Amino acid sequence: MYQQAARYSRRVQRLIASWFGTGLILHRLRGSDAGSGTLASLITFPIALLLHGWLAGLILAIGVTGLSLWSVRPFAKDDPGWVVVDEAAGVLWSTIGLGGWAAVVALVVFRLADITKRLPGVGAFDRMHDAVGVTFDDVVAGGYALAAGWLTVLLLSL
Repeated sequence: MYQQAARYSRRVQRLIASWFGTGLILHRLRGSDAGSGTLASLITFPIALLLHGWLAGLILAIGVTGLSLWSVRPFAKDDPGWVVVDEAAGVLWSTIGLGGWAAVVALVVFRLADITKRLPGVGAFDRMHDAVGVTFDDVVAGGYALAAGWLTVLLLSL
C-alpha cells in the first residue's frame, strides 16, 4: 500500500513539475527539451496577466513556488529540461501587479536572467542541485524582472 501511494505521489509530482504537461510538449514534438522553460513561461504569462491586483499575483506566486519546491524534489539532482514549474513560479513573481508593456519587459528580463544566470544570486542557486536551487534561481530572476517591470512603469509615467 505504501509503495502504491509513493508511486501515485511521484506521478503527481511529475505532473506538477512539468507544469501540467507543458514541459513535455517540445520533447514530444521534436525530441528535445530545449526551450521548454521559455514555452512554460509563455504559457504562464497570460495567466499572470489575468490576475487582478498585486495581492492575487503574490498569493499565486507563493503557491506555485511552494508547489515547485515539493514537486521538483525527486528530479532536482538532474534538473531535466521538462521540469518547468520553476519557470512558471518565476513568471508569476516577475509580473506581480504589472500589466501591458511593463509586464512584457518583465517577461523578457526574466527569461534573459534565467537563461544567462549572470545576475547575482541566480547563478548561485542554479549551482545547487536540490529543490531550493532549481526553484529559487527562477524566483530570484523573477525578482530582478519585477524590478525592471516596475522601473518601466515609472519611466512610462514620466
